[in-house]
Amino acid sequence: MTSDQTQQLIRAVEQADSPESLSQAVWALAAARQKAAIPTFIRVLGYNNPGAAVAAVEGLVKLGEAAVPSLLEQIDGYDYGARAWSIRALSQIGDPRALDILTGAAESDFALSVRRTAAKGLGSISWSQLPAEEVSAAQAKALETLLQVCQDSEWIVRYAAVVGLQALAATQLDYKKRVQVHFQQLDKSEPDLTVRARAQMAAVQLQQMPVLN
Repeated sequence: MTSDQTQQLIRAVEQADSPESLSQAVWALAAARQKAAIPTFIRVLGYNNPGAAVAAVEGLVKLGEAAVPSLLEQIDGYDYGARAWSIRALSQIGDPRALDILTGAAESDFALSVRRTAAKGLGSISWSQLPAEEVSAAQAKALETLLQVCQDSEWIVRYAAVVGLQALAATQLDYKKRVQVHFQQLDKSEPDLTVRARAQMAAVQLQQMPVLN
C-alpha cells in the first residue's frame, strides 16, 4: 500500500460523520496494517464509540510491538475509557514493556473488565523480548500478581487469573509445581464452580505437559 493510500484511509477516519461510518473507516484502516495509522488509532480510543474503539484495538494489535511505545507514552494522559481500551490492546500484544501497566491494572483497576483483561494478558507476555537477565524478575512479578488476583472479589477476574497462571506456568516450567499446588488449593477454597472447574482443567493440562530435559 502506498503512503497516499494510507493517508486516504486516515482522512476517511477523520472525516467520518456518523458512528457507523467512523467504525467502518477504522476497520478499513486496521486492515491496511500501516504503522502511520498508529496515532489515528490512539485518538480513536478516546472517542465515545465502542465499535470504532474495537477496530482501533484490532489495528494496534496487528501492528504489535510497533504500537507499544505510543500506547505507553499516552496512557497516563488518557481519560478512563481510552485507558481501558489501551490496556486491552497492550494485553493482546503481549509486549513485556507493558508489564507494570498490566500488573497495576490487574491488581487494582475499578473495572472488572479491565482487571480481567490485564490478568489474562499477564499470562501471554512474550518474555523472549526481554534481555535474559531481566526475565526472571519480570516473570516473578507476573506470577505474584496473578496469585493475588486469584483472590479478586469478582469470579470472572479470578477465572482470568487462572488462565493467566496456566499460560505463565506453561512458559516458565519452574513455576509449574507451585501453580499446580495453587490450583489444588483453589479446588478446596474457590466458591465459584466455574472457576474451580477451570483450575481443575488447568492443573490436568499442566500435568500432561511433556517434561523437557
